[in-house]
Amino acid sequence: MKLNELNDIEGASKIRKRVGRGIGSGKGKTGGRGVKGQKSRSGVAIKGFEGGQMPIYRRLPKRGFTNVFAKSFNIVSVGRLQTAVDAKKIDASKPVDVAALIAAGVVRRAKDGVRILSDGELTAALTLEVAGASKSAVEKIEKAGGTVKLLNAAPEVAE
Repeated sequence: MKLNELNDIEGASKIRKRVGRGIGSGKGKTGGRGVKGQKSRSGVAIKGFEGGQMPIYRRLPKRGFTNVFAKSFNIVSVGRLQTAVDAKKIDASKPVDVAALIAAGVVRRAKDGVRILSDGELTAALTLEVAGASKSAVEKIEKAGGTVKLLNAAPEVAE
C-alpha cells in the first residue's frame, strides 16, 4: 500500500449538493425551497406561528411549576428486599446501603438516594442505611429485628 493509493471507504463521505447554480443542475432557480413566500427567504423562524390566529400556547392557561429542588428517589419495597435476601444477593449480616442494592441488582442506578416503602413482608433482620423510609416500612423492619438509619436527616434542635 502506498500513501497515494489511500482513499475513503465507499459511502464514508457525502458530496455537498450545490444549490442555486442554474436550472440545468436540478437545484437551480428556487434552490429546493419551493416557491415564494416567507419560508423561501433566509432567516425565517416561525415555530408556533398559526397564521395570525391566537397560538395554542397563548390560548391555554399557565399552570403549576417545576420544583428545581425536588429530589428523585429510588423506591424499594420491603418485599423486594426480602426477595433479594432469599436469592442470596444481599448479605443480611452487613449494612445495606445504596452500593449494596446496586450490586444486588435491586436498584439500577443511584438517584438522590433510596426510599423504602412497606409493600410486602420481611423476615430477615436488615441494617438499612437509606435516604428515607415510610413509617409502616420502619415498623416492619424493626419488627423483623432490623434497624433503619436515615442519611441526610435534619438534626434535631435541642432547646
